[in-house]
Amino acid sequence: MKKSKSKSMTILEASDYFDEHDLFEREEAVEVKNIKFDVSKKQYVGVDSALFEKIRSKAKKLHMNEDALINAWLKEKAG
Repeated sequence: MKKSKSKSMTILEASDYFDEHDLFEREEAVEVKNIKFDVSKKQYVGVDSALFEKIRSKAKKLHMNEDALINAWLKEKAG
């Protein structure tokens, strides 16, 4: 069994990964005993469906999730 480097994932990234993969595909899968979550309060806003599809497409091209891309744009604009 080859060793893999540990990579942190957001909950959204993990969700996306496991939508496409099965846990038992990975030989190095082991039970995790200590898990730390970074839970922060979030506010949600409505986004037009057509606009969201454009955001989703842009995020995919940048290898980001939509949430991270939108937050980056808003931080840039809001300062």
